[in-house]
Amino acid sequence: MDRVFIEGLEVDTVIGAYDWEREIRQCLRLDLSFGWDNRPAAAGDDLTKALDYAAVSARIQVFAAEAQFILVETFAERLAETLMSEFQIPWLRLKLTKPGAVPAASGAVGVEIERGCL
Repeated sequence: MDRVFIEGLEVDTVIGAYDWEREIRQCLRLDLSFGWDNRPAAAGDDLTKALDYAAVSARIQVFAAEAQFILVETFAERLAETLMSEFQIPWLRLKLTKPGAVPAASGAVGVEIERGCL
């Protein structure tokens, strides 16, 4: 199975458990990898048979704009379900980071999930 990826996609959403977090939008960073058979698209140079990462990215932006979750785990699960269903993606890996969530962490914290079968 081939993989199509999107790295470093930043989205703004309402996310967090604290009251102050429920009143602001915060940036999340997403790295995604999708299982996809690229051979049919490549054989005919046919975009309609490819996983359109521009369309996937746009859908993620809409999802994030509408979302209001407490947990990054919930955001990740619901986003994975949405993408797999709407784009017929058989497998994905999603890494979600929430910069600044733990001030003592030199990088960021978050979750990484893998769903489906390769």
